Amino acid sequence: MKNVRLTGLALGLAAMVGSVAIASQGSANPAKTALPSTYSVAQVSEIAALEQEVFTRINQYRTQKGLAPLSSNNAIAQQARSHSQAMANGSVPFSHDGFSQRVSAIGQTIAVRGAAENVAYNMGHRNPAQVAVDGWLKSPGHRGNIEGNYSLTGIGIARNARGEYYFTQIFIRPR
Repeated sequence: MKNVRLTGLALGLAAMVGSVAIASQGSANPAKTALPSTYSVAQVSEIAALEQEVFTRINQYRTQKGLAPLSSNNAIAQQARSHSQAMANGSVPFSHDGFSQRVSAIGQTIAVRGAAENVAYNMGHRNPAQVAVDGWLKSPGHRGNIEGNYSLTGIGIARNARGEYYFTQIFIRPR
């Protein structure tokens, strides 16, 4: 779980290191953003469905807590997918490595005031999206990001050849 608050031109990185979760009805559809070209048509469909499920579950939780639902944003989802794919293929460790760079890239299209990120990993579960979201909700830091003062989100999921699922959800509070 990572948090960032951006003030003026300075980037203030506030990171809370907690246990990473091992493991929503917004105005936009996260499944409409292009997925990595290395997936087959069936895999693309499965990954898109899992991303939509995470989006729906997070927004259902927020609504139950009296919070506004998040809107999905393709630029944010693209960064989340890229990070999940990098973790899945082993080019970066399972971590928040590169979070500030992802926020900077998002900042090219959205004026960012604050940002947070949740990541999860699991395998061997019938419903990996539910396992990831449930893990986040059981973790105070991850739940804090989900309940945070954010209005935009992007979700990216990748699965590697071993059947491991990597999840990244980025939360953005625009200026």
